[in-house]
Amino acid sequence: MVGVGDAGKESALARCSVVGGDGATLYDKHVRPNARITDFRTQFSGVRPKDLKREAVSLKECQRAVADLIDGKMLVGHAIHNDLKVLLLSHPQRMTRDTAKYKPLMRKTVRGKHLPRKLRELAKQYLGLDIQGGEHSSVEDARAALLLYLKHRPSWEASIVERRKRRPLRKSSKVK
Repeated sequence: MVGVGDAGKESALARCSVVGGDGATLYDKHVRPNARITDFRTQFSGVRPKDLKREAVSLKECQRAVADLIDGKMLVGHAIHNDLKVLLLSHPQRMTRDTAKYKPLMRKTVRGKHLPRKLRELAKQYLGLDIQGGEHSSVEDARAALLLYLKHRPSWEASIVERRKRRPLRKSSKVK
């Protein structure tokens, strides 16, 4: 994300990457934000002015491509709500796995509250990977989130099944 608006405080998408279930890159494009960039945040975004001058796509084009890629698919990411927000897209919650929100990967406070951890910390602890050492790479982040999900998939999916079993039926639901 790059900064737009006064002092670059508002975030806008400038690079979008999607990897498949095998980690292969399916989409990796720089994106021209609809607003003037006031802070490239290169250290964190990995994006430089030159990246948006050559071969950058419009936000609309990126939205269409990503929507087509994720339609009907399990979407895995870290703090994925931020990515969907800047893409102006939604995805069914039942088809989304967020490594920032999976309790076994979160940090428990002394008061028992669960807080998200940094993807870099999780990758190091659970995968033995050093990521985000230099400039940010959205492909590297996507692969790390996928690998975390795959490592925890059996227990993660079992917890979802268990949670659904305990959920009461809605009034509109009928038992046959």
